[in-house]
Amino acid sequence: MKVSIIQMSMRVLERDWNFDHAEELIRRAVRENAPDVVVLPEMWNTAFSAGSDLSQVCDHDLKQVRSRFSPLARELNVNIVAGSVSNERGGKLYNSACVIDRHGACVAEYDKTHLFSPMGESDDFASGNHLATFTLDGVRCGIVICYEVRFPELWRTLALRGAEVIFHPAQWTAERQYHWETLTAARAIENQLFVVSCNACGERGGTVFGGSSRALDPWGELLAVGGPDEEIVTCEFDVARVREVRSGFNVFHDRRPDLYRL
Repeated sequence: MKVSIIQMSMRVLERDWNFDHAEELIRRAVRENAPDVVVLPEMWNTAFSAGSDLSQVCDHDLKQVRSRFSPLARELNVNIVAGSVSNERGGKLYNSACVIDRHGACVAEYDKTHLFSPMGESDDFASGNHLATFTLDGVRCGIVICYEVRFPELWRTLALRGAEVIFHPAQWTAERQYHWETLTAARAIENQLFVVSCNACGERGGTVFGGSSRALDPWGELLAVGGPDEEIVTCEFDVARVREVRSGFNVFHDRRPDLYRL
């Protein structure tokens, strides 16, 4: 699987500009790298902004993401993990991820289930009530969003559901860079799978987002990493490595689920 990570800087509440810029970067990634999958960061359509302004420019039931990127995926013959977007549904706002395969089909939708209460995300957004696994080109995948890297039980559940690659769109701040690096590596190592973390970059509202998007293998080895600025980070890996690692060092075999209360 060859993956291009779109480490994007977006503009606050400028939905149309952000959509155009995301498409521009996806086209560039496909033209320059010919990936199987492209990945966008968290909340790239509007960035984070509290209050009524966000509700006026957010997506509605992911209709804009699907209408814009389904034909694009078919045209470019690429799978699009469309990060997450601000999304209204049923009168509530969600932080919603959408995955579109190379045929243009939406194969997964996921509302962020663990909201970042330290910065008030739960004041403006409703939390999701389901997890998401899906298949891209025969590979079983999962998705989590940003803060959810801090919840190992979530990742283990996806691994137990068969995920061999977990995509992790984020808007992670530069001040917690050490946590970003440590937690992404830990989730790869303990679950013996590939982690593809796509972070935003740039400064918005006085907050600097750290970039440093990364891909890690099932040993936690870094396959590719971005810098602090907008760029496209591409790497290629063999998913058979998951089965190789697990067969030689099978931590799943030694689990004691009879003792766990998650």
